[in-house]
Amino acid sequence: MDDWTAYFKEMDQLPAPMRKFLLRDSRKLQFPAGSRLFGPGQPAGHLLLLISGKVRVTQVSDTGREVILYRVGAGESCVLTSACMLAYDDLAAEGLAETDIEAIGISRATFDEMMAKSPDFRGFVMRAWSRRVTDLLSLIDDIAFQRIDLRLANRLLALAEGDTVHATHQQLAAELGSAREVISRTLSEFQRRGWIEQARGEVRLIDRPALEKLTREPEL
Repeated sequence: MDDWTAYFKEMDQLPAPMRKFLLRDSRKLQFPAGSRLFGPGQPAGHLLLLISGKVRVTQVSDTGREVILYRVGAGESCVLTSACMLAYDDLAAEGLAETDIEAIGISRATFDEMMAKSPDFRGFVMRAWSRRVTDLLSLIDDIAFQRIDLRLANRLLALAEGDTVHATHQQLAAELGSAREVISRTLSEFQRRGWIEQARGEVRLIDRPALEKLTREPEL
């Protein structure tokens, strides 16, 4: 296998024997867009490292409400799988390929041996885990404490391609960890104010400065 470690920050600093072992006992994986990479209740069979593409990791409640926990991009690892491998626990969320995916799969046996023998590999795994925990704490803070209109305005501005956001109300709700009905009401208010226009599966930004001003409003 080609030396893929250069795609991952710090991984190419592994000592030669450890890198050789890792390259020998890992495998390249490819998935088309839309593939379900893993789901709740499944064992974490391998650590996933993305060379290219994007994976969306979501959790769905018993009532069907979906929350996007995080996305994994090129040069990153899926920390949910590493956490479950460390705990010998089943996965509790779902991973979906948003684009075509090229990745590296590291088996549990190889993962365990690298964690035991390589401080550099342990550091790579734990630093990624630490960064993602910080992101998840920020997500919890947003959902619990921040106004939905500010969060929605921020998300529309971030997702806009030009002045168009290609997303349904349900998809926006999943992005923000909210209910579709709440998103629909907030979008209707934005439209009433003349900030946006809505069409099937998309939102057009009509008054971007007004949305940007809203995102700067202090929390009450």
